[in-house]
Amino acid sequence: MALKKDLAVKLFPALLLATTALLPITAQAQAAPMAEEAGAEDGEAHPGIVVIGLTDSYRADTASGLRTPTPLIDVPQTVTVITREQLDDQGVTQLGDALRYVPGVVLAQGEGNRDQIVLRGQNTTADFFLNGLRDDTQYYRSLYNIERVEVLKGANALLFGRGGGGGVVNRVRKAPSLIGSAVGANAAVGTFGEFALSADINQPLGQSVGARITGTYEEFDNHRQDYSGRFIGVNPTLAFAPGPDTRIDLSYNYDNDRRIADRGVPSLGGLPLEGFRDTFFGRMDVNIAAAKAHIAEARLTQRLAAGLSLTLSGQYSHTDKFYGNVFPSGVVNAVTRTVALSAYDFTSLRESWIGQANLVWEGKTGPIGHTLLAGIEAADQSTRATRSEGDFGGSQFSVRVPLAQRITIPSVTFGGFSRSTDAKVRTLSAYVQDQIELAPFLQIVGGVRYDEFRISADNLLNTTPATRTAARTDRKWSPRAGVIVKPRSNVSLYGSYTRSFLPQSGDQFSALDATQATLAPESFTNLEVGAKWDLTPAFALTAAAYRLDRDNSRFNDPVTGLPLLSGKTRTRGIELSATGKILPEWQISLAYALQDGKVRSSTTAAPAGRSLALIPQSQIALWTRYDVTPKLGFGLGVTHQSSSYATVSNVVTLPAWTRVDTAVFYTLSKSVSVQINVNNLLNAEYFPNAHTDNNITTAQPRSARLAVRVAF
Repeated sequence: MALKKDLAVKLFPALLLATTALLPITAQAQAAPMAEEAGAEDGEAHPGIVVIGLTDSYRADTASGLRTPTPLIDVPQTVTVITREQLDDQGVTQLGDALRYVPGVVLAQGEGNRDQIVLRGQNTTADFFLNGLRDDTQYYRSLYNIERVEVLKGANALLFGRGGGGGVVNRVRKAPSLIGSAVGANAAVGTFGEFALSADINQPLGQSVGARITGTYEEFDNHRQDYSGRFIGVNPTLAFAPGPDTRIDLSYNYDNDRRIADRGVPSLGGLPLEGFRDTFFGRMDVNIAAAKAHIAEARLTQRLAAGLSLTLSGQYSHTDKFYGNVFPSGVVNAVTRTVALSAYDFTSLRESWIGQANLVWEGKTGPIGHTLLAGIEAADQSTRATRSEGDFGGSQFSVRVPLAQRITIPSVTFGGFSRSTDAKVRTLSAYVQDQIELAPFLQIVGGVRYDEFRISADNLLNTTPATRTAARTDRKWSPRAGVIVKPRSNVSLYGSYTRSFLPQSGDQFSALDATQATLAPESFTNLEVGAKWDLTPAFALTAAAYRLDRDNSRFNDPVTGLPLLSGKTRTRGIELSATGKILPEWQISLAYALQDGKVRSSTTAAPAGRSLALIPQSQIALWTRYDVTPKLGFGLGVTHQSSSYATVSNVVTLPAWTRVDTAVFYTLSKSVSVQINVNNLLNAEYFPNAHTDNNITTAQPRSARLAVRVAF
């Protein structure tokens, strides 16, 4: 710990010195946020142009994940948008940290190697998207090149296809501006010696060409023994506007992440193990999570006529992933004060091709208005994955060690593969949706999506050709219906019905066995009612109540041993939010979620009535900023979760917790600002999430982060 603090002390002066060196340069530049593209001489904007740089509010008017320019007040579902300004004020650089402030989203541990969330009671590692295109590899997602994060709640198969039972998370990438050059840089350092350097440069290359490059280098550290890591990310983008009605965007994204895979502490007596907040139950030479991701995207946006536009998108991604881990595999023995450990390593190589076309028409048939969306999507994904079990010597695949503040763990080796698969997924989809305005006070939404989902997988350990390959094809229709009543132009009341599906091989589709190949997909049905009220153009209130049923979950009959599709769960909840500017100098993001999730049918996994995992009954997330003067501002964050169960076993409880964060913002000049974020101000000791009953994350103690931001 002392070494980490010494490093932080050394980095603070270096950071301030670098900032001082920039002051003479920035003083000559005029500070101005990047603005929306001006467009043609008639004042109309080029199609597909989005605001880049800072916004002036935590509130967003629409979400690009909707694929139509529909205002959020006219969308019959809950949509939460985290703007770039809110991300910057909270000082977050990783997706998981940003999602802490979204009602109905609970972070899961993800075995210390990936983003994993529970969204309206549905645990997922795959319902993540980038610019509306699937980004489902298991890795950590940085926000250095992201303009905003959108969370669309409820079953979303119509827009996004399979999965998305509880909702999806869509990141929107920063895009080039064709007018006005701008340079931004950020440097930050934290209590434990972690630091981050990032840059964002936009430069027009002519009247119709613009370039933007974002990049970051981060080093991770925290309170845990032996924890470390680093992240490198770079994202060059180009934009072309050969005419006032045409825009082409090209992007290449390279992410390189390497960190210690930390799976937390075990349990004792039905609760997380107390008194070992810093103890690492792993080995530095084994617990390594590494991922390299290459994502290339091309997008054409073409205005075909007044009210009619076409968007064509294509994406290629290549992800190479490895992680190894030693982890607690059982509860602490209260008598012997020992804990069982196991180990395995896992590699995966995934390539994905996605093509998508969306046609949007805004117009009228007589007195009836329409916002019509029609689209097609095709995708091809291949995944090669292997797993090996850890041997602690003499074919011991588990070892029991004494409990101590620093655990002594025997060396471990990894032999032959326990699993080796080669899987291919191909999908072809078509969808249509119409939002019909029957009157100024009444709109209806209706649509349907058709998916053909093909998966085939080879078990490479199986040497019998006849049984080596398993395959299945599912053809599913996913409908959506909604009604919006607007007693006033700034108030809407809505009700909606949506369905989604998930094939039986899990959300990653890296393997398929003969049993899974015989089973129909799981289904999700979401019923939701809600209200939205835009009190001012900059401040909005939302409220929603929902019921989400998940059916066709698989389990084995305890008598015959044959698989059955009678697993059922139900999640019910209420979500409230207030977002935006209360006063010109006061912004707020306030959210509350009340939810309950239960198993509805008895299976070998759980009896009916048992609670679902990682669903706290209540969540509160507050973040607010108040600017005392044009130069000085203060921030306050409060997050609270009531108790929840670590898994569906309901054996281990994660106690309720409350965390308080603060921030101070100060503007040194038109181009330079400084902020200090203090997280967990009251030094609360709590356990925010888990992966199993014995992989439980410990919260970071009080820590500070100093950041200097330059923009000119």
